Amino acid sequence: MKIIDIALKDLTRSMRSTFAVLFMFGVPLLVTGMFYFMFGNIASEDGGFDLPVTRVAIANLDEGSPDLQFGASMLGLPAGQSLSSVGEIITSILQNEALADLVTVTLVVDAVAARGAVDENTADAAIIIPPEFSSDFASFEPLAEPSEIEIYANPEKTLETGILQSILQRFIDMLSGAKIAAYVTSNHVSPENFALIGVVIQQYISESVQSSSNPGQYITVESAGKVEQPNRMLAIIGPIMAGMMIFYAFYTGMTTAETILREDEEGTLPRLFTTPTSRTAILVGKFAAVGMTVFVQVFVLIIASTLIFKIQWGNPAYVALIALGTVLAASAFGIFANSLIKSTKQGGLIYGGVLTVTGMLGMIKIFTLSVPGSSGSLQTVSLLVPQGWSVQGFLLSSSMAPASDILVTFAVLLLWTIVFFSIGAWRFQRRFA
Repeated sequence: MKIIDIALKDLTRSMRSTFAVLFMFGVPLLVTGMFYFMFGNIASEDGGFDLPVTRVAIANLDEGSPDLQFGASMLGLPAGQSLSSVGEIITSILQNEALADLVTVTLVVDAVAARGAVDENTADAAIIIPPEFSSDFASFEPLAEPSEIEIYANPEKTLETGILQSILQRFIDMLSGAKIAAYVTSNHVSPENFALIGVVIQQYISESVQSSSNPGQYITVESAGKVEQPNRMLAIIGPIMAGMMIFYAFYTGMTTAETILREDEEGTLPRLFTTPTSRTAILVGKFAAVGMTVFVQVFVLIIASTLIFKIQWGNPAYVALIALGTVLAASAFGIFANSLIKSTKQGGLIYGGVLTVTGMLGMIKIFTLSVPGSSGSLQTVSLLVPQGWSVQGFLLSSSMAPASDILVTFAVLLLWTIVFFSIGAWRFQRRFA
């Protein structure tokens, strides 16, 4: 019971410190909250993410081709439009009201004006359709240099350019399919039945249009406009919160264990050793206080972040297991580190140096989550420190990884704990023997 009394006394003293409470709970939540509201600015009110409207300048130089005849009704366009060229079809499609939330179109006279609009930042991208595009597209003969649509885009507008390219690619794919259908038909019918080619093309385009989730439109815009918020926010905020929690948990383990040195310097610990309570019981109580303090910090942060930021940590049992492993490792690390220093004056080197370096190494996996090709040796470096295993554990839990992966991570954290605690407890026992 004396061990518990000592642990509770130290825990209460830690929680009475305003600075300690702000450091343990306020800073991790504040940093995560900063990122939450930063990314939340691109979220819509209904929980999704609004894509930016792409400003497009179109220079339609297409002179058309008598071999191309598309009816407006075939393409799901309003009746009465002139469709004498592929360029006009592209322009009509991008001006369609169904795409108003994604694209705004400005027509310009030539390629120079189109590029100038992008250079002057009055357009995010320019579409330049060459004069012979329709005639080249309608030809069945192989062309040495077929004409191509040029997209001239602002290099900073990668998302907008991607949206525009996706829309155009789907349209061109449909026309290419129609051309292939016409070519195959021409090779299987006699000259007097060439009229069937137009029927085949019309049927192909009609089927392509009707395959859209919105009948009468061959471009689906419902799913393109938004991406669901929970997965996006989990991918961004969840790892950040986990990293901050682990980073400051190890700081808490270090500062709480430092009270042993501080009490020794102030003389309160030597006086405690003169009581009937054994030195082993006193030290175990001090060690238990470290673990209890970190335990409260980690589990309060998990609950608070779940309520405030709606973070989905994963299976509660797996989360509890990784959280326990983190608490044990952080507490043991604090005991180990303080057993190596002679006085509290040397603690600054540990705080500013060792903890910062190991903490940053442990969070490499978080920093490189969205970096292509970073899953190799760079992320393996993070597993050289206990913080890296804690980060990996929470990432595995949130991604619904198999139980075997969670158990392996917990086992490694437990191994770190045994090593740190064994060395730290042994050195403290020798110091106060």
